[in-house]
Order: sequence, then structure tokens, then C-alpha cells
Amino acid sequence: MRKVKKNNRVLVAMSGGIDSSIAALLLEEQGFELVGITMKTWDYSTAGNNSKETGCCSLDSINDARELAVSRGFPHYIIDIREEFEGSIVSNFVSEYMVGRTPNPCILCNTFIKWEALLKRADELDCYYIATGHYAQLKEEAGRYYVTKGIDGGKDQSYVLWGVSQENLARTMFPLGDFHKSEIRDLARKHGFDNLANKRESFEICFIPDNDYRGFLKREVEGLEQKVDGGDFVLTDGTVVGKHGGFPFYTIGQRKGLIAMGKPVYVNEIDAENNRIVIGPREELLGDKMLVGKLNWQKYSSIDDGMKVEVQIRHHDPGSTARLYNEPNGVIRVEFDQPVSAITPGQSAVFFENDDVIAGGFIVKRI
Repeated sequence: MRKVKKNNRVLVAMSGGIDSSIAALLLEEQGFELVGITMKTWDYSTAGNNSKETGCCSLDSINDARELAVSRGFPHYIIDIREEFEGSIVSNFVSEYMVGRTPNPCILCNTFIKWEALLKRADELDCYYIATGHYAQLKEEAGRYYVTKGIDGGKDQSYVLWGVSQENLARTMFPLGDFHKSEIRDLARKHGFDNLANKRESFEICFIPDNDYRGFLKREVEGLEQKVDGGDFVLTDGTVVGKHGGFPFYTIGQRKGLIAMGKPVYVNEIDAENNRIVIGPREELLGDKMLVGKLNWQKYSSIDDGMKVEVQIRHHDPGSTARLYNEPNGVIRVEFDQPVSAITPGQSAVFFENDDVIAGGFIVKRI
């Protein structure tokens, strides 16, 4: 852990789940003075969704976070960031699907909402550092801060943290980075929090608890089905082979919900402008080059052409070896040693040197 530069007060982001709760307990045991904070990001009662609230947005989770803080004797605050969240994260989610890309709202939320909101409140509450329950580690070298993988490969969350800026990383702590999930559950039981140890984890997007993004888009975009219904399924050569229900309802690599072709076919490309879905066999999903833009640099501020890295193109992707080349306007061309499947515009690509995050950005297109 880095030496505390300003003071001993840490603002801990508390979702009410086991990870952020044990992160708080670990920091307390290390002698830090804690302030807990929980962010309210979404309200289903105003969104036409009757699903039970889950995860970081639920009243139960907020109460769980408050109860833990009270039991340990440190203050806890709730901040309402629903307006910022809907104005940037949710609107981006909808707009990306409407132009044929597949977004990752959790990464945008980390980068543009949670860290900024946390640091703003940290300043107000005289806390220099913020802490979260992510399974990742943080290093400093040559004046640069960067995320490195947590030791629990099954829980590592370095991929979703590529967008956090240098300024924000300098004030961040990840107490769980050198623990395995099983150890965190054991610590919860040791401290008498069996309810946390046995709590079900939520893997859905927080504002889509039923995991039905298509239904969410239909509720958010008035008349969506009428606007996009009846587009063409086409082969790579342009041959029309059927009709689909609308391009926003498909993702690259999708196999289910297509048409019978006598053999398995997959979504290979989404042509939003013409409301066409290009389908074909699995081998047509393979690609060995792509462009990545809107990068955030962590370990290095730039790279030399031909640098060899490991690239993840989706969360829990094991990674593939590639070389990086600089293109105009801050874009990076990625050339993989071996073809990879389902390069998806809108998703994040993260470049690693061993376990260290060099940079990350959004996939522009396969080339």
C-alpha cells in the first residue's frame, strides 16, 4: 500500500455487498479513519420497470451499507446521482445501440460518474483517498499510476478500470487486490457478517435487473419496434436471406434468435444505417485487426509502433497477443498474432503488459 500523503481519512464506496463491506473492515483494521458513502444511481419506479431493485441501487443494499457503518462506528452518507447517471450512462447505452454498437455501461459509470462523484465528496468530507471493493491492485512507477490485475484471476476487475484517470488513480485504494474471493467470504464470517458471506452477487446491469436489454430499449425509445422492424438478414455478399425484428436487438457473435439456414450462423456485422444484419458461419466472425479510440493511458503515456501486448476485447476474455501501432487522431491499430472472434464495436479493448494495464479504449471497428 502506498504511503498516505495527506491524511488518514478514507472515503469508502459501499454498495452494501460483501466486497465493499470487507474493504471497509480491512482499512479500519489498518488504522484508517473511515467515512462510508453509498450512491443511488437508478430508480425503477420512474422507469416503467416493475422489477425488484437489485445490487447497488436497491433500498436493501443501501440499508445494509448503513447498518455496517453504524455497527463499526463510522459515518455513512447517501448521495443521489440519478440525474447524472441517467443523463450520461443510460442515454449513452441507448444511443450506442441505436447506431449499431454494443456499449459497456459499467465502464462508463466507473470512469465518468462514480470516481468523479466520490472524489468530489471526498474533498467535501476532508478525505484524501477513496477506496472501492474492486478486485484489482494499484502501482506507481516513474510518476505514473496504473491498475494491475488482482491475484484472484476469477474475480479480477482490472479490465473495467482502464478509464480511471491518473489524477483519480493517485487518490484510490483497492484493499481487496491481494485477496481471493474465498478469503473475503471467510473474513465476513470471522467478523460475524454471515449475511454478507451468503449474499447472492448481482451480475446484471444495475438499471436492467431482468437482464432484458431489448425490453429496456423498447421502453426508452418511443415507437422503436415500428422504426426498425422488418430489416434484412443478409449474407456477407449482400444476399438477402430473411427479415429480422430490428438491428438494436442483435449483438455481434449472437447465434440464437436468427433464422434457420441448415447450419449454425452468427451475427457478423450490424448495419444500423440500412437496418441490416450480416450473418454467416463462425469463421466469418474471426478478425486479426481492429481500431481502438478514445484511449486512456495508464502505465505509459504513449507507445512505440510494434509494441507487443496482451489485449482483452471483453470482460473475462483470457486475452490475445497483439502488436500496437499509432494511427492519426489518437487511434491505435491492433494487429493480433492469431485471429480472434467477435470483435465488437462499442466494447472496450484493454492493453496489458504482463498484469499491468497500459491503456484502454473503445473498439471503433474491425479492419
